[in-house]
Amino acid sequence: MPSCPRCDAPVDDDARYCAQCGAPQTEDAAEELDEYVQRQAEQVAGSGGSDGGGSSGNDTFPSMEELSDREQLWRRGSYVLGYGTIVVALTRVPAAESWPLILGGIAILPPIRRLTAEPLGSPLKRGVMAGIYAVFALIGIALFVLL
Repeated sequence: MPSCPRCDAPVDDDARYCAQCGAPQTEDAAEELDEYVQRQAEQVAGSGGSDGGGSSGNDTFPSMEELSDREQLWRRGSYVLGYGTIVVALTRVPAAESWPLILGGIAILPPIRRLTAEPLGSPLKRGVMAGIYAVFALIGIALFVLL
């Protein structure tokens, strides 16, 4: 009985994959596995969208290289504003005003556009994202002043 070259487990003569570690045992199985991995990688890259770093071919979420200077500035500014607000809010976590600020910081982050696109049917517009951020930030600031 032959053994697996990867884990030395015994494998049947006609086995395509090792039952112990899953390694392909034939050239056909290795090619099939390579094709499967390639298809999966393309699907992941395709659903990675604009904020995942890769170009997906999806016009809704282009990669940073495909964006205009204005769009790149908006995206970078959104990250800075969102994460900055979250960091400031985390310094006040037990206080009531920190929670609206955290929600506002999350709302302005660009990945939220991609995450909300599928359930809403289309991505949130920049103005909507900025409006949600402003509402939460104003609530947080008002709570800070009042409390």
